[in-house]
Amino acid sequence: MRRTMWAALAALLAFAGNAHAENFPSRQITIVVPFSAGGPSDAMARVLAERMQRSLGQTILIENVTGAGGSLGVGRVVRSPADGYTIGFGHLGTNVANGAIYKLGYDLVTDLEPVVMLPSNPMIIVSKNTIPAKTLQELLAWLKSKPTPPTAGTAGAGSGSHIAGLYFENITGIKLQYVPYRGTAPALTDLVAGQIDIIVDQTSNSIAQVRAGTIRAYAITADKRVDSAPEIPTTDEAGLPGFHMTLWSGFWVPKDTPNDIVTKLNGAAVEALSDPAVRKKLGDLGLDMPPKDQLSPEALGAWQKAEIAKWWPMIKSANIKME
Repeated sequence: MRRTMWAALAALLAFAGNAHAENFPSRQITIVVPFSAGGPSDAMARVLAERMQRSLGQTILIENVTGAGGSLGVGRVVRSPADGYTIGFGHLGTNVANGAIYKLGYDLVTDLEPVVMLPSNPMIIVSKNTIPAKTLQELLAWLKSKPTPPTAGTAGAGSGSHIAGLYFENITGIKLQYVPYRGTAPALTDLVAGQIDIIVDQTSNSIAQVRAGTIRAYAITADKRVDSAPEIPTTDEAGLPGFHMTLWSGFWVPKDTPNDIVTKLNGAAVEALSDPAVRKKLGDLGLDMPPKDQLSPEALGAWQKAEIAKWWPMIKSANIKME
């Protein structure tokens, strides 16, 4: 009798879960962006949300939850109900590096379900205009000549701009003084104002200011030039071979989100990434589209684990610790 009762209960719960997934979404969805409004993560999320809501038939709200290199925003997603109505935008910094830097109170792999890989963003070395250097080699000489470490803006410890700065230090031997912000948008504002010296920034964040002539660009940290700014050389071409870094992004949801809901969210995101208008907007930001065979939730999960294995040793060797 008891066995029959438990079987009936299990069947009822399975039916309720399937019905919930079939009706999803029935209300507004929120995408949590762990950085400030106006920055590169925010810009990408808004372009995708605008197109995804057409597929899902519901409004998608962007919520900016800033602080601690993006870890507060990721934590907000981890603690949300596993019902598909809260999606987390994350990237190499928030969903890889932060695990080696912060005492998070959650696990970046086991406490989140991957949804889809999003476009990637090569970094760009930029400086304030008052620096006299016109080429990357001249910039390196100027930075080395400073009696005190030059200032480098970041979006906080563990952010993409911070990891890129650490990598830059390792490659060049130049020590930087990091100035943390709540996102690279405010860091860029201070760079334009001449308050900091450089940023190793996301291309999508800096490219408009480069085009406007308010900051100076030296090199793209990729093995090929970006279509949106073909005049900017790669680091290999500019004399810093091997300095390659791409800030990839993705969507995650809380663990135990039903598979059917993850599949629906993945489908809406893939449809958005296939839209020519969306691809143009993202391309204009200097973003590279992920390969079609890397658009499954499983592909993002595998990539995240591989990136943890790649980057954690370097980050930990730098002895960065944040409570």
